Amino acid sequence: MDTPLKMGESSRGMDKKPFANHNQITQNVKDLLASREVENIFENSDFVYMLNQAGGDRQILAKQLGISPHQLSYVTHSGEGEGLLFYGSTILPFVDHFPKNTELYRIMTTKPQEIKEAD
Repeated sequence: MDTPLKMGESSRGMDKKPFANHNQITQNVKDLLASREVENIFENSDFVYMLNQAGGDRQILAKQLGISPHQLSYVTHSGEGEGLLFYGSTILPFVDHFPKNTELYRIMTTKPQEIKEAD
């Protein structure tokens, strides 16, 4: 697929096989779960990568994904590159401090000021 997706947009309509990839990204869980159709996609996702979450969103996700209070602490005021990975029924906390002095980081960063600083 050559067409970039916008925040919250799905690649589903662009796939040759409509159910091949259900890639979703959002920063607002309340918005995501406002639609029953989208909620069904979320419930059927085998993989979730969760970073720091706002209080209301944490509560929604805790209920939806069965996150314990201890596990919830990993997405409460967490730092950059820290959170929870969900794969099937497995929940793993992670810390990923990606090295900033690499070409790959420069390509992937979402912070334009870092690119200016590097030039």
